[in-house]
Amino acid sequence: MNKKVVRYASASTVFYFDSAINELAGIVDKSAAFIITDDNVYHHHQKKLKGWNVILVRAGEEFKNQQAVDEVIVKLIESGADRKSTIIGLGGGVVTDIAGYVASVYLRGVSFGFIPTSILAMVDASVGGKNGVDVGIYKNMVGVIRQPKFLLYDYTLLKTLPQQEWINGFAEIIKHAAIKDAAMFKMLESHTVKDFRKDKQLLAKLIQRNALLKARVVQQDELEQGDRKLLNFGHTLGHAIENTYKLPHGHAISVGMVFAAYLSKQLLDFKAAERLVRIIEQYGLTAFFNYDAADALNKILSDKKRVNEVINFVLLEKIGKALYQPLKLEQIASVMEAVSK
Repeated sequence: MNKKVVRYASASTVFYFDSAINELAGIVDKSAAFIITDDNVYHHHQKKLKGWNVILVRAGEEFKNQQAVDEVIVKLIESGADRKSTIIGLGGGVVTDIAGYVASVYLRGVSFGFIPTSILAMVDASVGGKNGVDVGIYKNMVGVIRQPKFLLYDYTLLKTLPQQEWINGFAEIIKHAAIKDAAMFKMLESHTVKDFRKDKQLLAKLIQRNALLKARVVQQDELEQGDRKLLNFGHTLGHAIENTYKLPHGHAISVGMVFAAYLSKQLLDFKAAERLVRIIEQYGLTAFFNYDAADALNKILSDKKRVNEVINFVLLEKIGKALYQPLKLEQIASVMEAVSK
C-alpha cells in the first residue's frame, strides 16, 4: 500500500494507492459502515462484499438524481445509520457522486470515503470533494463540496471494466495533461489505451499522477474561486450536450475540449488544436459531434459558471497551460456553429 495524505482547507483525505478492497476493514469500523454501490458493480464483486452492509442504487447517469438520494437515505434510516456511521461509495462517478452527497446531507453530515472502480472515478470524479446530482438534463446542478476521509485504489477492480469505460476515463486524463502537464501529454501521445491495460505499473503511475494533480489544484482552491476553475476545461459545452444526446461523459467532454481548443485558436492564437484532436481520436474518444449549436448555447446559459450574460470559459495558451476567461455568447457562437457540423 502506498499512502499519501492531502490536506485541504476544510479537511484531509488519505489516498491509499496500490491497495486492495480487503484492506477496507482496517480503515473503517465494518459494523458502522454502509457501502453504496450499483447493481453492475455488485454483480461483479458480490463475494468481496460479504459481511458488509450494502445499499444498492441503479446504474447509469439517468439515475443520478434526488430520487436516488432520497431512496438511499430512507434505507440508511431503516438500517439505523447514525452520526458515527461511515458511508463508502464503491463504483464509478455516478455512485461516488450520490454517496458523497448523501453522506454530506444525512444527519447534517457523516464521514465517508470512496473505492473508485472506473478510470474516470479514480482520476477525477472521486477526487476533490464535489458531490451532487443532476436535475433533469442539467448536470450536477445540486450538490456540495465536502472532502472524503479516504480513497482506496484497488486496480484489480478495473478488470471487469468494459473497453468503452477505459476509453471514457482517458478524457479526464487528457484534460489534466492539456491544462497542467505538458510532459504527461507527450507521454500519452506515445501510448494507447491498450498499453495501459497491459502494463499494470504504467497504469498505476498514471492514475496516481492524475489523482494527485487534481488534488493539488483543489488544495490551492477548494471552493473554486481561482485555479480550480481550470479543471472545467471542456466541461461547459460537454455538460450542455452530455445528457441531451446521452453521450458518455468522456466523449461529451472530449467534444467540449476540441471546441475550447478551436476557440483558443481564434482568441489566443493557440497553435496545438489539431494535436489535441489527434490525441483524443488516438484514445478512441469523440472529437467532433453533430449537435444543435443553438440548443447547446441555450443550455450553457443555465450553466453554473454563467454570470449574467458572460460565460467563464477555460482556454489553452499552449499544451500544459490554461487560463480562465469571461466570454460573451456572441464570441463563442460562431466557433460553436462551425465545429458542431
